[in-house]
Amino acid sequence: MTEWTLSYYPGCSLEGTAKEYDVSARAVCGALGVSLEELPDWSCCGASSAHRTDEGLAVALPGRNLDIAIGRKRDLLIPCAACYNRVKAAQVARGTENALAVVNLPELLARPELLRRLRERIVRPLAELPVVPYYGCLLTRPAKVTGSPTPFNPTAMDDVLFAAGAQVGRWGDKTTCCGASFTLAETGIVRRLCTGLRDAAIEAGARAFAVACPMCMANLDTRQQAPPAVPVLYLTELLALAMGLADAQSCWAGHRIDPRPLLREYGLIE
Repeated sequence: MTEWTLSYYPGCSLEGTAKEYDVSARAVCGALGVSLEELPDWSCCGASSAHRTDEGLAVALPGRNLDIAIGRKRDLLIPCAACYNRVKAAQVARGTENALAVVNLPELLARPELLRRLRERIVRPLAELPVVPYYGCLLTRPAKVTGSPTPFNPTAMDDVLFAAGAQVGRWGDKTTCCGASFTLAETGIVRRLCTGLRDAAIEAGARAFAVACPMCMANLDTRQQAPPAVPVLYLTELLALAMGLADAQSCWAGHRIDPRPLLREYGLIE
């Protein structure tokens, strides 16, 4: 069914702490007819460190990967929100926005043709699982870098989750910061932010978060204070489950907040 080939930049997190994102992203894209060709010899983009210490390095590190992608002559998919943001920033700084398209996973999956394919591939609808899409800071902001027309109210993940049968909550914190890389230096602040997001999600009627950022996943999965703990899943983990893909359940044991009791409650797993 492969009809579309994209270059793929996994970034460092997806080869380590966010392995479940990489596994589920590859599985979902493959099932939807999108072939992913990993960039050869890719390197760290600098993520949240380089741009705080050296302006030149902040452009050079992601710029190296951009040059590899331009040479491959294919549009570039970047699942990690931080990597996506840094590569887009390098594009703007170098004036190479027209050399190739750099896309994140929610905006790719929300394209009409892929939404249609997704609806056709659903074998286990998400049974109106109450979930809120959490975009965080870096998928859509700043708009002059990401090009997002709605940086404070994005809807790509909403549309994809609706297509998979979830009950998508409306809430005002979908782009509120989780604390990002302050999780070690200012743990108390991050706990307060993540607990506030948890409380807002519950108020919106949600039983789970859907995310598309390894840092947001790490913070929300480890920094919620006191019960009730709200499970956090990557968008592609939920889609893999709804599509009946074999890799859907392969990494759930690695979540600190185990999503399996909730999924059993809604009849999504045995």
